[in-house]
Amino acid sequence: MTDKQGRLTIDGIEYEIDDLTDEAKAQIKNIQITEAEIKRLNIQTIIAQTARSTYMQALKAALPKN
Repeated sequence: MTDKQGRLTIDGIEYEIDDLTDEAKAQIKNIQITEAEIKRLNIQTIIAQTARSTYMQALKAALPKN
């Protein structure tokens, strides 16, 4: 979305961030915050899936053998 030179590309149009309104800059910040939260939640999901897999293995080991 944004690059290190302070530009933003949306729908193929490039904008200089410094030239944007305060409202537009606030929305960029909101998007960055939500992207970070999505990343955090994805990591939490991976952790939960790993835990579930471990619990399933423990359950299988605890079941009576036929």
